[in-house]
Amino acid sequence: MAARPSPSRVATAPHKTSAWPLALAMICLLVYASLYPFSDWRDQGISPFRFLTAPWPKYWTGFDVAINIAGYAPVGFLLALSALRSGRITWAVTVAALGAGLLSLCMETLQSYLPSRVPSNVDLALNTLGAWLGACMAGWLEKMGVISHWSRFRARWLALDARGALVLLALWPVALLFPASVPMGLGQVFERLETALAEALADTPFLDWMPVRDIELQPLVPGAELICVALGALIPCLLGYCVIRKTWQRAVFSWVMLATGIAVSALSAALSYGPAHAWAWLDVPVRSGLALAVGLALVLLPLRRRGAAAFALLALTIHLGLLNQAPAGAYFSQTLQTWEQGRFIRFHGLAQWLGWLWPYAALLYVLARLSGREPAPVSEL
Repeated sequence: MAARPSPSRVATAPHKTSAWPLALAMICLLVYASLYPFSDWRDQGISPFRFLTAPWPKYWTGFDVAINIAGYAPVGFLLALSALRSGRITWAVTVAALGAGLLSLCMETLQSYLPSRVPSNVDLALNTLGAWLGACMAGWLEKMGVISHWSRFRARWLALDARGALVLLALWPVALLFPASVPMGLGQVFERLETALAEALADTPFLDWMPVRDIELQPLVPGAELICVALGALIPCLLGYCVIRKTWQRAVFSWVMLATGIAVSALSAALSYGPAHAWAWLDVPVRSGLALAVGLALVLLPLRRRGAAAFALLALTIHLGLLNQAPAGAYFSQTLQTWEQGRFIRFHGLAQWLGWLWPYAALLYVLARLSGREPAPVSEL
């Protein structure tokens, strides 16, 4: 009979980095944000690289500069982290900056074929600068020993197969930034999918094949909203329980995640409605739902990892079922127009797709964990 691995041996075992899948996710989101709305492609009859030698624009804003730098800094940071395993910091920083700069060049070139987008050599320069700054930050953290400290921390707290959960948990706060009809309510896509499908099948015989609802979607009653909020806040805690080794570590993690969810939801409200309304979403059902989430997170602390995955699957199923039975309110639709047409247009694609797809990615993740063999626990207490 095979012996169980000792904690010290598990702590020194190699693990797969989460930086590379996070970098791929950021690249996909940047591609969407750069090429949105993906319509009316046309050839202007000029070289798509002409913008490289065009005069610099006379007018620019600090917001444009900041968003172009900030948008590519995470990509440079994550690509550099992925390459740092080679042990050569300068090489990792250079490759990350050049790779992100090449991505920006491709995006600006493709924008030459979109009438709603304008390619810019300034955007290219700022994107590359942001990627280089992010890569330099990763190199500096490596020199200071922070990356090694994180590796030791991860070995003590997390199972070796924690990469998928870490990626999902890192993306969860970004997904919450996009305005939600129900606080903590990610994945409300049914109404939009139904409308998009009807538009795609318009003037075709396949339109008659679409099922027709007998009644309109009804707003959530306060009790259902309370459950949606509670489960939406609990789900990331359960994902963490799937990979965190000890009970007390789970308790610390759950408090951090719940506090992060509340803080990011307040930031989203401040961006959407103004700083004066940052906490307007905390009505009685929401506060009750958050309190229920805290209680459930504490009660479920002793679960084994497979049990946590099973409860996460149940929570995701109920959460998505309730959320997609409700329509988006009129006031919420006006908020989306602010994001889709206003100053958040560049960030719109990044957060919107995460808000839509995050719970379904989490659903696939917990299904994969439940279908595999559970690793032997190292220390559950």
